[in-house]
Amino acid sequence: MHAVHTIAVDTSAASRVSRPYAWLVFALTFGLLLSDYMSRQVLNAVFPILKAEWVLSDTQLGSLSGVVALLVGLLTFPLSVIADRWGRVKSITLMAALWSLATLGCALATNYGEMFAARFFVGVGEAAYGSVGIALILSIFPPHMRSTLSGAFMAGGAFGSVLGMALGGVIATQFGWRWSFGAMAIFGLLLVALYRAIVIEKKLGSCPAARAAKAAQGKVSRAGARRLIEALFGSNAVRLAYIGSGLQLFLMAAMIAWMPSYLNRYYHLATDKAGALAGIFILFGAIGMVVCGMITDRLSRNAPNRKWWVAMAYSLISSVLLLIAFQLPAGMPQLVLIGAGMFLVAGTTGPAGAMVANLTPAAIHSSAFATLTLANNLLGLAPGPFVTGVIADRIGLLGALQIIPVIALLAAAAFFIGKHYYAGDLKHIQALAS
Repeated sequence: MHAVHTIAVDTSAASRVSRPYAWLVFALTFGLLLSDYMSRQVLNAVFPILKAEWVLSDTQLGSLSGVVALLVGLLTFPLSVIADRWGRVKSITLMAALWSLATLGCALATNYGEMFAARFFVGVGEAAYGSVGIALILSIFPPHMRSTLSGAFMAGGAFGSVLGMALGGVIATQFGWRWSFGAMAIFGLLLVALYRAIVIEKKLGSCPAARAAKAAQGKVSRAGARRLIEALFGSNAVRLAYIGSGLQLFLMAAMIAWMPSYLNRYYHLATDKAGALAGIFILFGAIGMVVCGMITDRLSRNAPNRKWWVAMAYSLISSVLLLIAFQLPAGMPQLVLIGAGMFLVAGTTGPAGAMVANLTPAAIHSSAFATLTLANNLLGLAPGPFVTGVIADRIGLLGALQIIPVIALLAAAAFFIGKHYYAGDLKHIQALAS
């Protein structure tokens, strides 16, 4: 943490960016995040079809979902550091083109091995998008909007999951599962062309905040990797924010991956109807991410420590709701509780993003959010679907879903502990930056 004073940035200058252009950039970057998750989650809608056609186990199905998150976790940090140096806009364009072409490869796969390879490259393409995208967004908006922007932007993952599963199920039923992947690939490639035409790196770089960030970033580079690591991991609070966020998203990832299969097996819904209903639950999660981020900003604007209490509440309540839900028999009461749990299950995304942004220098926010993405994927998004599939092969999918909500209790514990360090760590960082 001793290097923080060398890389501090006056992020208030971000307000000098044209507000209409800033929102246009947000909309297009958000649109690519939709494409990202549509390409990632369309697979879940066709799980029942692939399971029958290729005779796959739940563990294999879970691996096809988990490999993307695993690659995101392993590559997000190095690729985000490269993006900070090479240019965020160029990096975003290249990443989106790669995952779209890899999704097209999924449409052409003829067996499990080929599908796994295509999904591998989907993961490579998507690896750093979340961290680079949110860093780009935060660089052109005022700091007091961080929880709202973080929650709203990351909600694009849930909205994309909804669209990917719902549309994927309908397209698979009407035209076959290959067209489900093909449609997502075409959508992504069209957005890439639009993004390249409208979002200009130099225009964003002309912002005083962006210039200051780039200059400060050079100081980070000269300071070396050791000081970068200190800036990213130097406080107890930021480490616990990474851990709490990742553990909470274990539950979110498992629910997203397995809800279509759960509805297909236990409610006997066809692929398109199971995907559509699962999409509604994920939509609750997406709306919850935005609403929870806004609530967090409102409650913590004059009391930063409240972010931790609010995040802990989201974790505890979502865990309890889902634990109760999967003890109930199939029916409307169960579906209502699942919907309520899904509304809160990813509510920690906004608070966690704001915590990390506040506890790290603006010049390395791509790297900081890459670290958050690393934790989210290695602790949550990658193991969530896979571990659930492994458990399901042994005790059934219902039994697995009755167990996994306990993970959110561990997330709540991490937020509880982190709260006790936050105020002191924040003051220390601000003192070094002054």
